[in-house]
Amino acid sequence: MEKIIDEKQQGNSLVIEPKTENKRKLFIESYGCQMNFSDSEIVASILSKEGYNTTQKLEEADLVLVNTCSIREKAELTVRKRLEKYNAVKRINPKMKVGVLGCMAERLKSKFLEEEKIVDLVVGPDAYKDLPNLISEVEEGRNAVNVILSKEETYGDVSPVRLQSNGVSAFVSITRGCDNMCTFCVVPFTRGRERSRDPQSIIKEVNDLAEKGFKEITLLGQNVDSYLWYGGGMKKDFEKASPMQKATATDFATLLKLVAEAQPKMRVRFSTSNPQDMTLDAIEMMEKYPNICNSIHLPVQSGSDRMLQKMNRLHTREEYFNLIDNIRKLIPDCGISHDLITGFPTETEEDHQDTISLMKYVKYHFGFMFAYSERPGTMAARKFEDDIPAEIKQRRLAEIVALQREHSQYRTQQYIGKTVEVLIEKSSKKSDAHWSGRTSQNTVAVFPKENYKVGEFVNVKVKDCTSATLICDPIGYSDNN
Repeated sequence: MEKIIDEKQQGNSLVIEPKTENKRKLFIESYGCQMNFSDSEIVASILSKEGYNTTQKLEEADLVLVNTCSIREKAELTVRKRLEKYNAVKRINPKMKVGVLGCMAERLKSKFLEEEKIVDLVVGPDAYKDLPNLISEVEEGRNAVNVILSKEETYGDVSPVRLQSNGVSAFVSITRGCDNMCTFCVVPFTRGRERSRDPQSIIKEVNDLAEKGFKEITLLGQNVDSYLWYGGGMKKDFEKASPMQKATATDFATLLKLVAEAQPKMRVRFSTSNPQDMTLDAIEMMEKYPNICNSIHLPVQSGSDRMLQKMNRLHTREEYFNLIDNIRKLIPDCGISHDLITGFPTETEEDHQDTISLMKYVKYHFGFMFAYSERPGTMAARKFEDDIPAEIKQRRLAEIVALQREHSQYRTQQYIGKTVEVLIEKSSKKSDAHWSGRTSQNTVAVFPKENYKVGEFVNVKVKDCTSATLICDPIGYSDNN
């Protein structure tokens, strides 16, 4: 997996403020997408009520949980390597219990207990409320598994703890599951059907974060554009809803409006979008409200219509271009990022060149690029031969990555000489004398600390750049503070 900016597969052990009454220690590590990190915050909240404080020291943990990803083979291999590390610690501390959460748990189910002898419990993404019962089973000497997918569960009634929080940015989950059935993707099998969360519970969580001093939230879902609340139930059942439910339903554009108006000083982001489901209404809402960030992660996967059809992506190359054109028309400075797969079964050189030409048309700000990795259980694994040689996949991937670096450099260079607003998030990795934050377009910016603080909005002037970072000088506080 290649990455231009973010580290999507980076594992993180997470810790929260301890409760003095809690005597047991939980070590929780997350891999994969933002939803996994958000789910880990839900898990920590549930277990905090069961007497667990989080710890960053694996060796002192009573319970070790790894929240897993199945989207790529590499992600699963990383988790298995971590389990080897846990095993070494467990030999020293045999009372320590080990659990596997998330998509890998859902995919492998009880088979995990056979393959990984140190694993005591296996818990799918919709079964986290059952963790207290499962842990009791383990403590009584029995292995425990719950991987039942739910048609209703959204965890809307659980107040997540903020495990890796800098006190500035937070995730707010709005949907779970996916109905799109892309042939390469395991998500519908590991996270189930689409269902949306009550908008009032979302607004309540956003307001609570604002009261705690957070300055930015990201609305999360496997497909946020499919958000649709009509009183409960799955999106696929909306046609059966009553006339009143249909008339008062909340779609994604309306949810954006509600969140933006609830906290006009708070930045609002969202991820991930699906081209076939993104509406003009949502783009217009972004244009209307200045606190909705001008940034869209818009996975395309391929620039070839033949490949898109084979992937069961329900949009064409031309439709994607029209969507990009509408975004650029309404929000000219919008930062657009992508996901791309190279080497999908039967991909020809012509298909690859279609992807190259699409990239040249859009000139993305950044992206996540992968060589195709066959995932067991998917339609692609069942029906298509993984027939593209590894060396061709890697050569095509290298060409895509090189072109994206060129485009990322082009995009950051456009900022030179301009003044942009940055929300300070942390110290720069390369210099403790500099702050690091992001623009509305999700571009990283660094500048001298001076007297500014984490969580403040600062106007900066861009004087130089790399392909991933704006190098700036601060010129004063933003009106957004």
